[in-house]
Amino acid sequence: MGNSGLKQHYETAKKTGTLKLSQRKLDEFPQNLLALTPLLRTLDLSENKFVHIPDEIRNFTLLKHLNLSHNKLIDLPEALGLLTKLEVLNASSNQLKNIPLSLSNLTHLKQVNLSDNQLTEFPPVFCDAKLLNVLDLSKNRITTIPDAAGALHMVELNLNQNQISTISEKLAECPRLKTLKLEENCLQLNAISTKIMKDSKISVLSVEGNLFEMKQFANVDGYDNYMERYTAVKKKMF
Repeated sequence: MGNSGLKQHYETAKKTGTLKLSQRKLDEFPQNLLALTPLLRTLDLSENKFVHIPDEIRNFTLLKHLNLSHNKLIDLPEALGLLTKLEVLNASSNQLKNIPLSLSNLTHLKQVNLSDNQLTEFPPVFCDAKLLNVLDLSKNRITTIPDAAGALHMVELNLNQNQISTISEKLAECPRLKTLKLEENCLQLNAISTKIMKDSKISVLSVEGNLFEMKQFANVDGYDNYMERYTAVKKKMF
């Protein structure tokens, strides 16, 4: 798309602080994009052909929402960690194999979506994001939830459709974790620790599609404690 085709988008962005450039077959930043760095709060580059995001992203320091989903990204730049006002990051449906450590600087994050990538390790970089509500890591290749995950502050953690066989019992120490999704993984029944069942704040634990029958789930030590939390939440909803 030429500059003339983008002009209207830029004019709108100057008024609204929002620029949507999805489905434009872009593989590099349009030249005029940097002129909007003092204005943009929301940038949508989804459904394009980006393989890399250039370091110039560091200039968009006012961004609160960044959508990079459905591209061909094989990495994220370290410069992303300079966008310290960022609240929502969506980099789902790419080809990411790891996450830069600099993202630990993004302490205002509320929602992070990294689903449908090629991550093999659980990224501990979000442990300092005390405002984080939802972390979506579904449809990756993660095998283990490490001890470091016990420091996460999110309310919902989605790990559906990974290859997880080991869960650290420290996950029970997450101060705000209410919903844990572990459907379609490689969990044996004994991988679900008593501490998580008894001592965590998790009230919705989804474990369908693992290496045990769901009727066996009721035999896990601490199941009654979990069901008390589950029932209490359901009662509040109605």
